[in-house]
Amino acid sequence: MQTLFDTLDRSSEGTVVVDRDARIVWINRLYAARFGFTDPRDAIGRDCEAVIPNSLMREVVTSGEPILLDILESGRDPLVVTRLPIKDGQGQTIGAVGFALFDELRALTPLFSQYSRLQAELIATRQSLAQARRAKYTFSSFVGTSAASLETKRLARRAAQLDSPVLLLGETGTGKELLAHAIHGASARADQPLVTVNVAAIPDALLEVEFFGAAAGAYTGADRKGRVGKFELAHGGTLFLDEIGDMPLPLQGKLLRVLQDKEFEPLGSNRIVRADARIIAATSADLPALVAQGRFRADLYYRLNVLTIQVPPLRERPGDIEALSYAILDKLATQREAGHLELDEAALRLLCAYRWPGNVRELRNTLERAVMLSDSERIDARALARFVGDGRGSEVLPQAAMEDEPAPPAEAAPLRYEAAMQAFERQLLAEALRAAGGRVAEAARALGIGRATLYKKIAALGIDAGASPAAPAAGSRA
Repeated sequence: MQTLFDTLDRSSEGTVVVDRDARIVWINRLYAARFGFTDPRDAIGRDCEAVIPNSLMREVVTSGEPILLDILESGRDPLVVTRLPIKDGQGQTIGAVGFALFDELRALTPLFSQYSRLQAELIATRQSLAQARRAKYTFSSFVGTSAASLETKRLARRAAQLDSPVLLLGETGTGKELLAHAIHGASARADQPLVTVNVAAIPDALLEVEFFGAAAGAYTGADRKGRVGKFELAHGGTLFLDEIGDMPLPLQGKLLRVLQDKEFEPLGSNRIVRADARIIAATSADLPALVAQGRFRADLYYRLNVLTIQVPPLRERPGDIEALSYAILDKLATQREAGHLELDEAALRLLCAYRWPGNVRELRNTLERAVMLSDSERIDARALARFVGDGRGSEVLPQAAMEDEPAPPAEAAPLRYEAAMQAFERQLLAEALRAAGGRVAEAARALGIGRATLYKKIAALGIDAGASPAAPAAGSRA
């Protein structure tokens, strides 16, 4: 044994042997000196961690498995170490031996450089992802001092103090997502992830995987490493389900079960995952009507309908339009590094007179277009009118702003074929969306086209999914 120890002493920077209780039974002089022991015999009988900080020798003794290559952080330079279990004739672990192979890591510089780079990238990615999953808006982002706005914010602040499901109802563009972010940001879960799933934008066949994840090879084309679902990503935080009214019935049952049992199994896996995510759901659809039609489960509706917040449309809070407009203009000025943008009185009257079927989203789009094409930092009613309601702004433009306008020609110029077809298609799609209550999936089925196709046409034709086509003004030419 002494010959063996002498060999170990000469062949490594340090050697230590422990018994089945991870107490040191032998350590060479060089290794003992590194950890402050002039006489190695003073270390005998001590727990390995008391002599060698960060030692994993106890783990090797407990598991009986070797740790072939590791880096041991010591008070000085790190050491490259290997640890092996010692077993008796019956295969029982009776101790372990550890070798510090060398302490000069220059030979491993390329490896450590790559490790350090990957570690830095991982940390940066995690920080970026954590930032992306933080709340982007606060209650101050919901601009408005009207009675309807103040009541909405009061209910939302109350919701932030609770941990029950929240159901946000309202037309598209009213700020439901903004309120979901604000509720999460003011809740006890604010330091945990906020994960969003837009149910309407994901094909039905992929929704289950999106929610619950999948094991490796669970289905054809599945990721070889498996997929983590949004419920698992939102653990400890908030899961925001946008446009939940478009969720297919089979998935509604699975969602209800998760909300009740607080656990689920990823697709193709026997692994049970605990579901600790606060649910905030939003929709522009009429959920009670869908329940009555059998297209939305009543039990899921009641499970979600614990605290309901009806987000008012912009036409019901016209007193907020001026404040909203200037908040939007301030952001646009910052983004474009422009000067102070403002609206004249006639432009403000024009904005307040329009009904905004697309709500705040349409208001933002209108102001952005006006700023892009305006030669002045002061936007007047004449410049703004052509962007309000896709050019229908003159129908609601105050008469004082129109006094100097030339009289319209007796006969309107005939539309070209392409423009006429676009106008017809825009009208057709907008009517279908209005009949479907803004639900794209339902409108697509009624039109006999795919949902993805309808989304493309909505974007190409500049249709707001929540807006209904405006009727021509009285006295206007056909």
